[in-house]
Amino acid sequence: MTSPPSLVIFDNDGVLVDSEELSTQMLVDAAREYGPLAMELSEAMRLFRGRKMAECVAVLSERLGHPLPEDFTPNFRARQAEAFRHRLKPIPGIHEVLWEIRMPVCVASNGPREKIALALSVTGLLPFFEGRIFSSYELGTWKPDPGLYLHAAAEMGVAPADCVVVEDSVLGVRAGIAAGMRVLAYIAAGDAEEFHVPGVTRFERMSELPALLR
Repeated sequence: MTSPPSLVIFDNDGVLVDSEELSTQMLVDAAREYGPLAMELSEAMRLFRGRKMAECVAVLSERLGHPLPEDFTPNFRARQAEAFRHRLKPIPGIHEVLWEIRMPVCVASNGPREKIALALSVTGLLPFFEGRIFSSYELGTWKPDPGLYLHAAAEMGVAPADCVVVEDSVLGVRAGIAAGMRVLAYIAAGDAEEFHVPGVTRFERMSELPALLR
């Protein structure tokens, strides 16, 4: 029997906000403006889930056969922000979960702080995480490196062993494990991505999370 954690560290995309498919399809569509690109959404999700933007752009450039322009990323970020304002939704059940668990929480994401804050704001989640947002862009290390999770725990004053990470990507799961934290993998129903990592508990409905934290 595990004891309740002192801190729950949430990933953002795909865990708090339902942004993975929206952002990934937009990214592929944006790249197609620069040439033919044979890439289905399912493949793009596998390739890009949890990865930093520079790596995604490198993969797309390789597939296109030429580099994407330097302004590709800022232009995409602007489009993504506009889409978030009008179309982004929270993960079903996450509001209720955050009210129920009644324990310290923070968010640690590979995304830029501005993107994280916007996503949380438009979905009504920002009050749960105000002042407790940690971005890889501010630290200079990206998952699967454990640095972001270790930094978040240190800033929150909690030992890694007393933290639980809630993730939806293989890279994030590996980062949590490497940080010495307990990891819960949220795999939404119908998502085929597999986590072959010992000690990782998988769950398909956010409503299951409170029981897993007790």
